[in-house]
Amino acid sequence: MNKQEADILNAIMQDSIVNQRILAETTGYSLGVVNKSLHKLIDQGYIQEDCKLTEKAREKIKKAAPQSAIILAAGIGMRMVPLNTQTPKALIEVNGEILIERLLKQLHEVGITEIYIVVGFLKEEFEYLIDEYGVKLIVNEEYATKNNLHSLFLATAYLGNTYIMPCDIWCNRNPFNKYELYSWYMVTDTPDRHSDVRVNRKQQLVYTEKEEMGNRMIGIAYLSCEQAQRVKEQVERLDKLAGYQETFWEEALYDKDRMIVSARVVGDSDYVEINTYEQLRELDENSNTLKTDAMNAITTALQVSPSEVTDITVLKKGMTNRSFLFRCRDRKYIMRIPGEGTAQLINRNEEAEVYTVLQGKGICDDIVYMNPQNGYKITRFLEGARVCDSTQEADVRACMGKLREFHSQNLKVTHVFDIFKQLEFYESLWDGKPSIFRDYDTTREKVFILKRYIDTQKKECCLTHIDAVPDNFLFTADGTIRLIDWEYAGMQDPHVDIAMFCIYSLYDREQVDRLIDIYFEGKCPQETRIKIYCYIASCGLLWSNWCEYKRNLGVEFGEYSLRQYRYAKEYYKIVIDELGGNI
Repeated sequence: MNKQEADILNAIMQDSIVNQRILAETTGYSLGVVNKSLHKLIDQGYIQEDCKLTEKAREKIKKAAPQSAIILAAGIGMRMVPLNTQTPKALIEVNGEILIERLLKQLHEVGITEIYIVVGFLKEEFEYLIDEYGVKLIVNEEYATKNNLHSLFLATAYLGNTYIMPCDIWCNRNPFNKYELYSWYMVTDTPDRHSDVRVNRKQQLVYTEKEEMGNRMIGIAYLSCEQAQRVKEQVERLDKLAGYQETFWEEALYDKDRMIVSARVVGDSDYVEINTYEQLRELDENSNTLKTDAMNAITTALQVSPSEVTDITVLKKGMTNRSFLFRCRDRKYIMRIPGEGTAQLINRNEEAEVYTVLQGKGICDDIVYMNPQNGYKITRFLEGARVCDSTQEADVRACMGKLREFHSQNLKVTHVFDIFKQLEFYESLWDGKPSIFRDYDTTREKVFILKRYIDTQKKECCLTHIDAVPDNFLFTADGTIRLIDWEYAGMQDPHVDIAMFCIYSLYDREQVDRLIDIYFEGKCPQETRIKIYCYIASCGLLWSNWCEYKRNLGVEFGEYSLRQYRYAKEYYKIVIDELGGNI
C-alpha cells in the first residue's frame, strides 16, 4: 500500500459516505489518482466493491492505531525573551488557552491519553498537568546544554505508534487522528528558504540543495512501530556522540539524503510555531502571558505602549544573565534579565551604587533604567560597537589604557569584593556537595597559602571592575571605549582586573607577562608581578567555584571551568618557583 492508497483508505475510515469526488476533495488527490487507488485497494483486499472495509483492513487499522504521544518541552526557549523569564514556552496563553493544554485536549479528542512530556526549564510549572490531564513527566536535567534530541532519548522507551511534537505549536485544526496507516513528518505548503527539507514528487522529504527553497518544518510527526524502532536506535546512537549535543531530534529521521517517513503537507495558516514575544503578540495581542515584569519595566521607563516595543532579539546568553535587544521609537536598547541563581551571587543594591558613582564619567554604558530589587537593567544600545579582541595587541593596549584611566580616578564605594571570602561563599552554595575536582581540597589549601603573600604587599584599594574581561570592553563607533557589566565591582586592589583579563583570555605565561608590561608601561616591580600571579591563581579558583555552583543549576561552561581550575594550580607553582619555595 503506497501513501496515496493509505490516505484514501484513511479517508474512507473517517467518513462512511464514500464518493470519489468527496475523496478527491478530502485527500487533495486528483480523480484519476483516487480511481486508480480504489482499484488497488480492492485488488489488495482492503475494501470491497462498494468501498466497505474488509476484515484485513480492520486488522491493519487496529495494528497501526496511535497509542501514545511525546511532547518535548524541556528547553528554555531563548528567543521567547522576555517571556521565558517567568513562563515556560509551553505554558504561554493564546486566545484564552494554555498552549500545551490545547495540544493535550486535541490528543484526548482522538483517544490518545498515554502522554509523556519531557520537561526541564521551570519543570515544576508542569506538575499540575499530571492531575488535570493524566500525563507523565520525564525530567531532562541537561536541558540547558543539550537540544531536544536528548529529550527524545529520555523517552525512547515509549516510542511505538507515537506522535512526537514540540510544545510551541498552535494548531488551529486538530493535527491528530484516531487512525494512522504510515509514519509521517509535518511540513507546510509554504516555501521556506531556511528549511533543510523539501517535498519531492513522490511525497518524500529530501534535503534541500544550496539556495533551494524547502517546505517549512512544523515539528509534529507520527511514528508507527516499525519506523519508531529505527528512530529509537538512531537517537540512542546520536545521543552518545559529542558533536550532537545541540542537535534537533529530526536528525534521527534521516537516511542519507532523505527522511525515512513520508511528508504530511498542511496549510501554513493552520499551524503556527510561536518562537518569539512578537509572534505571540501578533497571534493574540490580549494574551495575559505578554504582561511580564520585564515588559512593564520597559514601558514604564520609556513611557511607551507595549506595541511600540519591537524587533525583540535575544542576544548571546551571557555567563550570568540573559539579555535582549529591542527597538523603541527609532532607538535601540538592551535589557538585561538576571540568569539562573543570580540573586544568590549579585547584590543589586551594591551594583546600583557603582553605577551612581560612575554616572557622567564616560566609563560605563548609558543606563536608562536600573531596578536594584530584581536586577533588571535597560541601557542604550551602542550602534557599531565591538568587543576587545584579546589576540590583537592594539586592542589590548587600548583596553589597558582605559583600565589605567579608570583606576587612576580612585573612585570609592561602600562595599568590598573580597576574593577569599567569595571563594568560601561560592563553596557554601554547593549545598554540601563535594567539588567535581578530586584534588580540590589540596588546591584550595595552596591557593589560600598565596593569601599570605598578597597580604604582605602594598595595595591601594579603589573601585575595581573585578570582571574586566575582553568581552566587557566595548570599542564604540565614536572611537571611545566603554567598560560594561559592573555586577561584581567593589573596593579591591585594581591589579585584580589585570588578572581577570588574563584568565578570561586564557593567556599563557608569556602572554600574561606581556599584558602586565603593557599595563605598567614596562615598569612593573617584580613583587607586584608575583602578586598578580597570586591573583591569577586565586581568581582562577574563584571562577571555577562559581562554575560549579552554576553547574548545579544546569548551566555548564565546559572548557572554561577546567581552564580556570588549571590557573589555580599552575600559578601557585609559578609563585612558589618565583619565591624560591618561601612564602
